[in-house]
Amino acid sequence: MTLLAWRKLKNTGMTLLMGGATLMVLIPLILIFVHIVKMGLGSISLDFFIHIPKPTGEAGGGMANGMLGSAFLIALASTLGIPIGIFGAIYLSEYGGSKVSGLIRFCADVLSGIPSIITGMVAYTLLVVPMKGFSALAGAFALALIMIPIVLRTTEEQLKLVPNSLREASLALGVPLWRTSLKVTLRSAMTGVMTGILLAIARIAGETAPLLFTALGNQFWTRKLTDPIAAMPLQIFNFAISPYEDWHKLAWAGALVLVTIMFALSLTARWFGRKKGLS
Repeated sequence: MTLLAWRKLKNTGMTLLMGGATLMVLIPLILIFVHIVKMGLGSISLDFFIHIPKPTGEAGGGMANGMLGSAFLIALASTLGIPIGIFGAIYLSEYGGSKVSGLIRFCADVLSGIPSIITGMVAYTLLVVPMKGFSALAGAFALALIMIPIVLRTTEEQLKLVPNSLREASLALGVPLWRTSLKVTLRSAMTGVMTGILLAIARIAGETAPLLFTALGNQFWTRKLTDPIAAMPLQIFNFAISPYEDWHKLAWAGALVLVTIMFALSLTARWFGRKKGLS
């Protein structure tokens, strides 16, 4: 066998090996998605999106309060988590070069690896116990703790990719450093920053454990930030472990809607990444 033939054989073998590994990753994902579609598609209806759950034993109902509650929790968590993550990333990228910056990066990496149920316990201790009750505020705080390290580390890496010539040109024109960081550096990296934000939102959209300790859940509409609030992951969990067949159907329908939303967010983040040339 010639050297060229041997190289072609190795190339074909490695291609088949990588293709097989990719297929092994995709098969479980496809099986899960197909099963969720099979179980949940039949329960999707207009009532599911506009009604709240029916009382125990009554057929029908939906998850309108859970969907609105999840959207509200994500919006509230984003209001807290995104600015902290972005401004922290600007500090680390533009001003940080000390041991403190290394410590902040280390803490962010550790925080991103902490199980979400631990985050929920921390939020329970800091907010639920002093407030003497579960609330939407506590749930949003727990989700924000999960968002912050993701947004911070992603934004920092994107800011590092901005050419120094842009910063130098802005500073040469007399623009202050803080304004250069916001108007030039951050704006140039905004596409990559949006990718990190969408990935963080997709991460917290399906979180259940921290909400069990903070938001608790609600079978009705929530009118106050200090009251327990419904969320789709909580409703899916509660309905899935219930003994009622109608609630099981709602749980599968909710799972289908939640997976579809997360899939759409991931695709959007992927689109932003391709637009930036990150993938």
